[in-house]
Amino acid sequence: MLWLAGTPRESRAADAPSAPVRFTDITTAAGIHFTHNAGRTGKKWLPETMGSGVAFFDADGDGKPDILLINGSDWIAKGRHTTAALYHNNGNGTFTDATHGSGLDIEVHGMGVTIGDYDNDGRDDVYITAVGGDHLFHNEGGGKFRDVTKESGIANAQFASSAAWFDYDKDGKLDLFVGNYVQWTPQTDLWCSLDGSAKSYCTPESYKGTPAKLYHNLGNGKFEDVTTKAGLGEQTSKSLGVTVFDYNGDGWPDLFVANDTQPNKLYRNLGNGTFKEEALSAGVAFGEDGVARGAMGTDAVDYDRSGRQHLIVGNFSNQMLGLYHNEGTGLFVDEAPRSPVGRASLLNLTFGLFFFDYDLDGQPDIFAANGHLEEEIARVQPKIHYAQLPLLFRNVGAGKFEPVNGAFSEPLVARGAAYGDFDGDGDLDIVVSNNNGPARLYRNDGGNRNHWLQLKLTGTKSNRDGIGAAVRVTSAQGKQTQTVHSGSSYCSASDLALTFGLGKDATVTSVEIDWPSGKHQKLDNVKSNQRLAVTEN
Repeated sequence: MLWLAGTPRESRAADAPSAPVRFTDITTAAGIHFTHNAGRTGKKWLPETMGSGVAFFDADGDGKPDILLINGSDWIAKGRHTTAALYHNNGNGTFTDATHGSGLDIEVHGMGVTIGDYDNDGRDDVYITAVGGDHLFHNEGGGKFRDVTKESGIANAQFASSAAWFDYDKDGKLDLFVGNYVQWTPQTDLWCSLDGSAKSYCTPESYKGTPAKLYHNLGNGKFEDVTTKAGLGEQTSKSLGVTVFDYNGDGWPDLFVANDTQPNKLYRNLGNGTFKEEALSAGVAFGEDGVARGAMGTDAVDYDRSGRQHLIVGNFSNQMLGLYHNEGTGLFVDEAPRSPVGRASLLNLTFGLFFFDYDLDGQPDIFAANGHLEEEIARVQPKIHYAQLPLLFRNVGAGKFEPVNGAFSEPLVARGAAYGDFDGDGDLDIVVSNNNGPARLYRNDGGNRNHWLQLKLTGTKSNRDGIGAAVRVTSAQGKQTQTVHSGSSYCSASDLALTFGLGKDATVTSVEIDWPSGKHQKLDNVKSNQRLAVTEN
């Protein structure tokens, strides 16, 4: 990492915004007309409750973030054809449906998506996780994609969930981690009930877990399954979320895997192609009560300018979010139980989850997309609702967060969530997928009252997307660090460009980049309020 863990913490109380930032639902006005198909059969099959994800990425290379919404399919034929939906960013606040003929318009029971340029040709490729078989799509340019799954050597025919591209061996080529959930098929579906009479969706305890997968990029479009060799083949995991972060600051990307009703995993990258699992000793395997929680989405960032990346984990209702502060000694401490984050999230079931600086004051905030699995949950737990409001927590400095009341008014059955600046005004917008319902696009109105800087990195010796690059920005208000990372949230992919909030600082004193290749790069006296492309030199 650029800002070393031993450096004294730099914190400040965040200035209160001069006027509230609003997230305006512009879904219809923007031309987004997508409804997720959960494939409901009336039999309450487990995958119906879990999908699906969403991505912000530049599909056609025009410099503007497009939107990809992952879709399910009918388990029992109903004469309809549902696919993922690709929406082209028109650059004027609207989108055009570009799905037909894109190559992404194939029918699968999709769950998640991760974005990365695996062959370093300058175009971002798409990996879609699914029930029964994932798909790798090569970006051919111009918004067209080709399914290269079979020729790539990737063969993950499981119940897959979140995935992430990362260069675990730092050879300049992106490798792929895929989280798998449980062993389920229509033939092995079990009967479960909330009240002892009517069938309900089973909890994951009813099913056996499935090992995650690690695919090493061999080059020339080929991948090798190195899961067992790398030490990631744990058989009982029920993975739903993954975040890649360098938690010990040694320069090697580590993995945190959020598991549903099984202990979470923290895999330390040993730098020799293998990983060591350390979640228990690090304090992130279980909840505060020593019991494995129902963990879904996850993300990591340095939210208090300590130079260390901290974790957040979305959990089941009655479990609250996990907000794990990285103490810098290999140990994390869950701050949620004694903070407003824990109290405000206790009754929510959180899937999509990420850190982002929505008001651009230089302090990363928290967004949580919520929604229960069971429509009838209120019959047995009156305080728990099926559709739930998204939560927004503002970082007020010194590692403290406060709920932003009234930020969202429509309860959702939310699953995937991602952020990106789709309208190019500097502040970060949000897209949310709704299980068996319409997607939502929220425009950030007012975040750019503060200054900002966006950085889009291009690696040369490092992987083309610069994934794994650690960036330190210094301005009058102090230093802040972010890392380019794939994965995070739940089954979703946010824009790979980094957005730094600068508050009232109109100039950045320096931008320092530590590339995965080991190269160090520095830019001096950079003006704010611009999207800057930086190429590794």
